[in-house]
Amino acid sequence: MFSDVGGLEILTLAVMAIIIFGPDKLPKLIQDTMGFIRKIRSFADNAKEDIRSELGPEFKDFEFEDLNPKTFVRKQLMGGEEDPLGLKEMKDSLDIRSVLDDKPAAPVNGRNGSVSFEKAAAAPVAASAGAPLQPGERPPFDPDAT
Repeated sequence: MFSDVGGLEILTLAVMAIIIFGPDKLPKLIQDTMGFIRKIRSFADNAKEDIRSELGPEFKDFEFEDLNPKTFVRKQLMGGEEDPLGLKEMKDSLDIRSVLDDKPAAPVNGRNGSVSFEKAAAAPVAASAGAPLQPGERPPFDPDAT
């Protein structure tokens, strides 16, 4: 919550608190504030326990943090023992490391997965329609497809 507050900001707040409240009243104010925070925390913990006890034994593992949509989606889709959508299998089958390590991809339809950026003479579109490309030949450019 306060991870973006630096040392200079904290020092400025401390100096302002001393100036506003005075050095004689500041310890009492800090003590009262800490007591208030403890009461709020105990109130929240008691409310959570009351809700868990009212929901029944099937919700004994219920965590209120799971109500956050990001946490809920992460837990339901990526975690847990059950995987009704098969996402774990799909995640395990993706081989990102081969892409990152620049390993050649497996051949697809008899072609190798490498891409060549060498300049080649552009073939006429009508002549190459439906014909397989020759090695080093670039596919025709279609401005409507982009």
